[in-house]
Amino acid sequence: MMDSSRQLRGVELRYVVTMYLARHGRADIAELIDALSRFGFEFAGRPSKAISDALRWEMRYGRVRRHARGMYGPGWMPRSTEYRIHQRELALRDAAERYRAEGG
Repeated sequence: MMDSSRQLRGVELRYVVTMYLARHGRADIAELIDALSRFGFEFAGRPSKAISDALRWEMRYGRVRRHARGMYGPGWMPRSTEYRIHQRELALRDAAERYRAEGG
């Protein structure tokens, strides 16, 4: 079970990973796992598989670009989409922080 983290999967995982890349630029899978873990998130299943699946989905929409095997970077997205994803990501990070603060 989770001990002070919030489990990410599906659209939530895709949005958090997409915004991380938009803010920080290129990253490999291990960096993304470390960063999201520091934010207080856990993953459904194997972290590397969950993140690579999320990135593959976002690549279809052009919001993430693959630069090399295991290396991804930000793509392009309309400002309205970026705003919506950013708001959702902030809410998820806030929920993870509250969960951790409550000793969840």
